[in-house]
Amino acid sequence: MKQKELIYRELLFQAIEQKKYTFTQLDLAKRFNLSLSVVNYALKPLQQMGAIVIKPRSFDIVDALKILYFWASLRNVEKNIVYKTRIDAPVRTIESELPANIIFCAYSAYKFKFKDVPADYSEVYVYGDVEEIKKRFPISSEKLPPNLFVLEKDEFMKNYGKTTAMGQTFVDLWNIKEWYARDFLDALKKRIEKAIQNGNH
Repeated sequence: MKQKELIYRELLFQAIEQKKYTFTQLDLAKRFNLSLSVVNYALKPLQQMGAIVIKPRSFDIVDALKILYFWASLRNVEKNIVYKTRIDAPVRTIESELPANIIFCAYSAYKFKFKDVPADYSEVYVYGDVEEIKKRFPISSEKLPPNLFVLEKDEFMKNYGKTTAMGQTFVDLWNIKEWYARDFLDALKKRIEKAIQNGNH
């Protein structure tokens, strides 16, 4: 992921799941080992669209959904895929046999986070260590489309748990081409909107 995406993910995680809306640029820079200029560059479009309000010593999120859709428009899941293969097994079996240090995203993230699925799905998307996954699931000789996709994991992802944060799950689903991604997106959007409303912000 690009450096600015680390910031968008953190802002959305804090707003949607932690109900926190006030931040400082210095804190974000320190947390992700970024320069203040990179943080400022990431925040500029958010300020221009009215998603955040910058104050002398801090800034506030005033429209998390704008940040969500802005990040979704920038995200490139395809570029993040570092390995894909075909496994002749149900998704539940694939999910259960993956290494412990992977992070589930997209459909699996929704399922494990909410113990529910709005539609059946046939692909598993995860962030993880390619070499370890290759040992368990070698490249398939089958001509069928791949059903396991491994995306490059960044060093900060583990801070959000065993599944991607709600904001990242949304933007990843937004950029996945399977038709049933729309069912997951619609269901997740309702959950995100409800979480924001419950934050009374």
